[in-house]
Amino acid sequence: MSSGRRGGIVSRIDMTGSTKSLAHQGRSAVNRTFRTAAFAAATLAFAAPLRAETEIQWWHAMTGGNNDVVVKLAEGFNASQKEFKVVPTYKGSYPDTMNAGIAAFRAGNAPHIIQVFEVGTATMMSAKGAVKPVFQLMKEAGEPFDPKSYLPAITGYYSTAQGDMLSFPFNSSSMVMWVNKDALKKAGLDGDKPPKTWPEVFDAAKKLKAAGYATCGFSNAWATWANVEQLSAWHNLPLSTKANGLDGFDTVLEFNGPLQVKHLQTLIDLQKDKTYDYSGRSNAGEGRFTSGECPLFLTSSGFYGNVKGNAKFEWSAVPMPYYPEAAGAPQNSIIGGASLWVMGGKSADEYKGVAKFFAYLSDTDRQAKLHQESGYLPITRAAYEATKATGFYKTNPSLETPLIELTNKEPTANSRGLRLGNMVQLRDVWSEEIEAALAGQKSAKDALDAAVTRGNAMLRQFERTVSR
Repeated sequence: MSSGRRGGIVSRIDMTGSTKSLAHQGRSAVNRTFRTAAFAAATLAFAAPLRAETEIQWWHAMTGGNNDVVVKLAEGFNASQKEFKVVPTYKGSYPDTMNAGIAAFRAGNAPHIIQVFEVGTATMMSAKGAVKPVFQLMKEAGEPFDPKSYLPAITGYYSTAQGDMLSFPFNSSSMVMWVNKDALKKAGLDGDKPPKTWPEVFDAAKKLKAAGYATCGFSNAWATWANVEQLSAWHNLPLSTKANGLDGFDTVLEFNGPLQVKHLQTLIDLQKDKTYDYSGRSNAGEGRFTSGECPLFLTSSGFYGNVKGNAKFEWSAVPMPYYPEAAGAPQNSIIGGASLWVMGGKSADEYKGVAKFFAYLSDTDRQAKLHQESGYLPITRAAYEATKATGFYKTNPSLETPLIELTNKEPTANSRGLRLGNMVQLRDVWSEEIEAALAGQKSAKDALDAAVTRGNAMLRQFERTVSR
């Protein structure tokens, strides 16, 4: 190869022996580079948004139809704007989800939102630094937020004594009695006038058993919620001191009074011939109602979707029974279900997304629709009033039953709710004692005395933990 200078223009001979102008080659290379860069830029602009969506991780414990509700809410919010994307993830049962969220926070990778059942409130409150209170979140994000617009019977459970909301109510419910009206008619009873008092329930259950319901006249899910927590509130009896823990962690259990003992002893006696039949600590036995096996069944009003979809008989949901000899009964019920807690350690932009999502959930029409389709309670006054205004409850009275229970009377220190530390473990201990009594191993008095004693020891342990 050789090269030389011709008239000031540099030339070269390439591998094939042809001669090219380096100046011309340089101009071509620049043009090719410019065209390539322009094409790449156009391609990137077309393929990706100018700003990536900020993901909001939401861990929850909803299954079946309720899981579908969660997914649809997230999809609806995501479609309503382009800044944020809520990603819902099922993490197991309520206790599993709460424990997973706390463990993730300690490991530095907590989700933004975690669904926690109502009895986990004290545990979440005591998790210092792990949560960001909702009232602070909404204020800092500049989102519209008026605590007075939410139903006080619901928000009071998740608020401080000053009324500041710590978590966002989501799937609130209360306990009702589900009634198989066809079964009552078969037993010679009026399906449109189900029993209102406990003595009436016991009598109806015996007649149902004689009419062919041999394995279960009546039952309940959530053993301690039904037979300890709701029973006490519904009869204006203390579960524990300090307003059931709402006024301080130094609370002492006292649900081993005469009426609670009487109730458990009656269940023990009726268990012997299956007039009453125990259905477990959680809600795993709820299918006994929809299958037709147990004609009277106490469980959450949130069971509505399953009953509506699976029961092959005429049914209704009515208020919990009460003992007529109890002065002032019935009082008011307490809420169940869960709320959404915001975890700490996130960026201002991420918190802005969470706040916008909560504002989206609070929309009146959305809340009314959610209530009417799922059976969970509307969290705002406006959604409740909007539902009433349409006449919805005239044709769907069962969905108003838990709201009637919650607002039956002005709450007292015994019926505002409960806030006990280590509540998941407490319920297990109480269930152990109830199960021992139902198995004939203890009297009702001995079982409830033991439940109180063992529970108080656990509360003192929790109190020492949070006071450190």
